[in-house]
Amino acid sequence: MASNPPKLKIAMTANERLQNLKNTFETKYGESPLFYACAPGRVNLIGEHIDYCGYSVLPMAIERNILAAVSVNNSGTITLANTNPQYKDFTVSCSEDIAIDRENPKWHYYFLCGVKGIQEKFAIAQLAGMSCVVDGTIPPSSGLSSSSALVCCAGLLTMEANQKSLSKVALAELCAKSERYIGTEGGGMDQSISFLAERGTAKLIEFQPLRATDVKLPDGAVFVISNCCIEMNKAASSHFNIRVVECRIATKMLAQAQGLDVSRLLKLVQVQTELEASLEEMLALVDELLHPEPYSREEICKQLGVTSEQFSSELLSANTQDVKQFKLHQRAKHVYGEAARVLQFKSACDSEPADSLQLLGDLMNQSHASCRDLYECSCPELDRLVDVCLKSGAVGSRLTGAGWGGCAVSMVPGEKVESFLQAVSEAFYLPDPCRAAMEKQSLFVSKPGGGAAIFLTE
Repeated sequence: MASNPPKLKIAMTANERLQNLKNTFETKYGESPLFYACAPGRVNLIGEHIDYCGYSVLPMAIERNILAAVSVNNSGTITLANTNPQYKDFTVSCSEDIAIDRENPKWHYYFLCGVKGIQEKFAIAQLAGMSCVVDGTIPPSSGLSSSSALVCCAGLLTMEANQKSLSKVALAELCAKSERYIGTEGGGMDQSISFLAERGTAKLIEFQPLRATDVKLPDGAVFVISNCCIEMNKAASSHFNIRVVECRIATKMLAQAQGLDVSRLLKLVQVQTELEASLEEMLALVDELLHPEPYSREEICKQLGVTSEQFSSELLSANTQDVKQFKLHQRAKHVYGEAARVLQFKSACDSEPADSLQLLGDLMNQSHASCRDLYECSCPELDRLVDVCLKSGAVGSRLTGAGWGGCAVSMVPGEKVESFLQAVSEAFYLPDPCRAAMEKQSLFVSKPGGGAAIFLTE
């Protein structure tokens, strides 16, 4: 796999979307784009909410993406526009420190996360002026990584416009870090698959160090994405960061109980590594050392020997300061169980047993149950959609992405895809006028797509 994002020559006449974007750009700015940048969304097949705990995940890029047309100039400004009129134009000075408003996570701030990441990486005092038009086909706030794809696309095009160079791995790590400017404490899966994806294969993404391994999906399996049409914006709510914080506290509590150096450990994987334990042993340890009842701040502070002020400043994030109770047992149990399911999923893909579809489907179903019951990151509409998908012929179905809304991914035997799509449409989308209006972009087959790239027109 090439180490840097590819630069691909593409014929404008062969791509209607690219031609439409070019026309929009020319109408807006009175000039032609110099180049285009593209970053895909992703669907996580299994491994939810464990990347920020240090564990491997198993996503694939999807064919829906963020595409941007770019020209470079000496204007001293970066001007952004979007083909969707819902997203307003924005202009920022190239010489000012780029400010990102965490309290107001508008679309352009995600773009500026990528810009700011490149600027800081290369210590660029004066960025190149740019005019950009962005076009997205990833449903927003749906669990398919539209926000991270926008950050990755912005990072890639800013690097290109300023004539810098980074590897895919370095770009993925930079974009994962810079997305935190918006306030979301993600783990890096979304940015990693956006840059490291390859057409035709899913990837096992491992961290520390970041690396991606091909995972060949079973020939008879088709993956279908369906959107429950409840939107969830990670940066605009605290649900996501509360789970990150609960896992961080669970790490400290387990480490303390086992006599480890608490100060060094922030992720659940680190406790397992320090103890040289299996995931099964970690699950048993969670049952032994963490009680199922929610922990109060006072109980945590007492066990860790920290003050309330230290607890707030060292363990909580900006938007979780008001949280009073923490479900440590449930969150840690999900993480260690889900980490084991990822490895079992990859093993079944690699060994291709006769009943591989059933094995993989069972793991997806177990994953959804754990997300729903232990991690509590589902919602009634998503649970109902998963149930409809299973009754319609899927062998496995689960929420994908952060949850609390958004999409489910279902594994469907190839011969049942048409009947599956029809049954889900009739049971979930058509009875509801709002969902029915969104069905075309909400229910679709997805194949493993390629990674982020620069396009140059012939």
